[in-house]
Amino acid sequence: MGMILLALGLVLIVEGLAYALAPSLIERMLEALRTLPEQARRLAGLLCVVSGLVLLWGAYQVGF
Repeated sequence: MGMILLALGLVLIVEGLAYALAPSLIERMLEALRTLPEQARRLAGLLCVVSGLVLLWGAYQVGF
């Protein structure tokens, strides 16, 4: 449970920094995402989930 809270906290920090430091970049990125087909967005989301799981598993194996 502690690792899940750690991961969630890190995600919130990174997301918050992106919105705080570069809000116009976020707007442009959202516009670019709107032009992608739904299937491409779904695949990108799935790849992010799998990458995150691999990173968490790796951190767990190292001992974090």
